[in-house]
Amino acid sequence: MHVLMVAAENDALPGAKVGGVADVVRDAPKALADQGVTVEVVIPDYGFEPLTRIYIGEITVVFNAQPHVLTLFKIQQTNNNVSQIVISHPLFSGSGSVYCNDAPGRPFATDATKFALFNAAVCEALSQGLLTRPNALHLHDWHSACVAVLIKFEPRYSSLKNIHIAYTVHNIALQGIRPFKHDESSLETWFPSLSYNGQHLCDPRYPHCFNPMRSAINLADKVHLVSPTYSQEVLSPSNYDRGFFGGEGLELDLQNSAKQGKLIGILNGCEYPESNTKNADLNTLYQKIEHTLFGWMSNNEQLQSSYYIAHQRLQQFKATAANGPLVTSVGRLTEQKVLLLCQQVDGHLAIDSVCQIINKYNGRLIILGSGDKELESIFNKAMARNSNLLFLKGYGQGIGDLMYQLGDLFLMPSSFEPCGISQMLAMRAGQPCLVHSVGGLKDTVEHDENGFSFNGTSLAVQASNLLSCLDETLSLKKHDPKKWHKIKVSAQQARFSWIEVAANYIAQLYR
Repeated sequence: MHVLMVAAENDALPGAKVGGVADVVRDAPKALADQGVTVEVVIPDYGFEPLTRIYIGEITVVFNAQPHVLTLFKIQQTNNNVSQIVISHPLFSGSGSVYCNDAPGRPFATDATKFALFNAAVCEALSQGLLTRPNALHLHDWHSACVAVLIKFEPRYSSLKNIHIAYTVHNIALQGIRPFKHDESSLETWFPSLSYNGQHLCDPRYPHCFNPMRSAINLADKVHLVSPTYSQEVLSPSNYDRGFFGGEGLELDLQNSAKQGKLIGILNGCEYPESNTKNADLNTLYQKIEHTLFGWMSNNEQLQSSYYIAHQRLQQFKATAANGPLVTSVGRLTEQKVLLLCQQVDGHLAIDSVCQIINKYNGRLIILGSGDKELESIFNKAMARNSNLLFLKGYGQGIGDLMYQLGDLFLMPSSFEPCGISQMLAMRAGQPCLVHSVGGLKDTVEHDENGFSFNGTSLAVQASNLLSCLDETLSLKKHDPKKWHKIKVSAQQARFSWIEVAANYIAQLYR
C-alpha cells in the first residue's frame, strides 16, 4: 500500500511545527512504514535552508488566473522508510513561518491563498506523475482540503477522481472559511474556471462563504476524528452556555458521514523511547528557565513585564526550598485550553483559586505557554498576585520536557480536546494528570486509576468541579501516598501505541 499525506505542518522537518498536527504527521508515517506501507509526506517549503534537497521537478499551476512555477524537492534523510517532500514557491517561504496573522475582519486570508496554491500544486504533481499516485490520499485539517475540492470538481484532474481520500480533522474550531468570490482571497479568485457544487462547499452559517473543512468532510471517502469520544461529541451542536464544544456548525455534515459509515474515531498515539531515565532535578529546571527567559528578554529592546515578573518569581523559587507538590501545565494559551481557568468562582478568577488550593499544600504552579494576548495578560496579572505561580510566556521544548519529568501533577482543564498530546507526554514521564473529561482526555485519563478528571453541565459547574477535584487530588497525594504511587505507576504504564494507530489507519481509514 502507498499513502500520500498532505499537511501544513510536519515535525520531521525543522521549523514546520506549530501544533499537535505536526507530531502526528511526524510519527504516523513511521508507524505505517513499520507495517510495510510506503509513505510520502508533502508540505509547503517554508524556507528550510539547512536541509539537503534532491530535485524532483517543476510544475506550472494556473492560479489567480496567472501561471505559477513551483518546484518539488525530496529531503535527504537517514530514515528511508518515509519520503519527506516539500514544494517551493515564494508565497510559502517568504515569511519564514508556517502561519500568518491577518488583520481583524480577514481571518485566514493570507494562509488560505497560500495553502490553496499548495493544494493545486499537489494535484498538478499527482497528475503529471511527479508525485506517485497513492492507494490512499490522507489530507490533514482545512489547509489541505482544496486537494479534495480540485480532484472532485476540476476536469483537469479527473484522472485522480478514483483515489481514496481520507480526511483527518485535528481542530474543528479552525475551518479556514473564506468568501466564494469578490475577494482576492476567495475560491473563485484562486480558481476562476472551477465549476463546483456550492451546496457541498458552503459554510452552513455563512452560505456566501467557502468552508474548506466542510468541503473535505463531504467529499472524502473517510473522515477521521482523532479520538473515539471526540468523534461522538462533534455530532452534537456546540452549546457555549453549557460549556459544551461540539461540531462547531458542522454537526449535520458529520452526522451524515456517520450515517454513511465513513466517520471514524481513532486516538492519536505517543512514542515511547526505550530509555526514559530521569536524571534532572529542580535546579536543572530552574537553570533552563532562566537561560530561556534571558533569551526571550534579549529579543526585545524593552523589557516586558511578563518576563521581569517571571524572573523575579524564579529567584523566589530558587531561594526557598520546595516541600510541596509541583503542579505543571504546558500548552498554547487559547480559550480551548484555559477558558475554565478564567471563570469567576465565588468572586475570584479560577486561576487564583487554583493557586490558593496549591498553596494550601505548600505547592507551586508553573505554566508554560503563549497565544492569545488577552489571556497572556490575565495570566501575567495572576502571576503578580500569586507568589506560588510562575507563568512563562513562550514555549521552550527543553523546559517542557523537564516539566513533564519533574512535575507531580499535570493540569489540563481544556474545554474541548480532540485528542491531546500533553497528557500523554506527562503520563509517559510518570506524572498523573488532572483533566476535564472530554474528547481524547476522557479516552486517556481514567479517574482514580491513572489520573484525575472532572466534568460539569455548565462553565460555572465545570470551574467549580475543577477546584474541588484539584483539592481532593492534592489531599490524596498528601494523605494516601500508597494510592498516589499506584496511580503514578498506572499513568506511566499506560500505552497509546502508534503501532495500533497505524493498524487502524490501514484497516479503517485507507479502505
